[in-house]
Amino acid sequence: MKILMRLFTYLHVLIAVLFACASVLIVAIAARTGWNAVAMGLDSAAAQLIIEAIGLIAVAAVALQIAQTIVEEEVIREVNVSAPTRVRRYLSRFLVVIVVALAIKGLVATFTVLDDDPSQALYAASILISLSFLLVGWGVFIRLNRFAEELEPEAMKQAKREDQKLA
Repeated sequence: MKILMRLFTYLHVLIAVLFACASVLIVAIAARTGWNAVAMGLDSAAAQLIIEAIGLIAVAAVALQIAQTIVEEEVIREVNVSAPTRVRRYLSRFLVVIVVALAIKGLVATFTVLDDDPSQALYAASILISLSFLLVGWGVFIRLNRFAEELEPEAMKQAKREDQKLA
């Protein structure tokens, strides 16, 4: 069993490294896109490219944050995600980056659609509407999870101790 657990740890490290590498590559692509925008001159086409670069940077930030979360939660802490407190905190770390990235992507899509093809506004709006459903669902999850946490106060104390070890 210990060999299997060690294998899972190595796999988590590999996944985190791949997420980090993807993040670096996406940042490089975003930088090139931004550089091309500046080289084109400062006009509305350049603005579109810069907005596209911002969306790429948001995706890169999500990939990097996911890598960090995997390393901290699965490798360093070797967390058993069974306590309500740990589940809430673990999911919240993922959701906060996804929500921010989707918000940025929705805004980028809105600006792009308004400049290029207003008939596609429904698609940009659907990203933002989906984001609002995600936020509401996340809020409900946190609210319901708080009740479960109150039943297990020791789990909250243990999560805080793990946080202190990491700092």
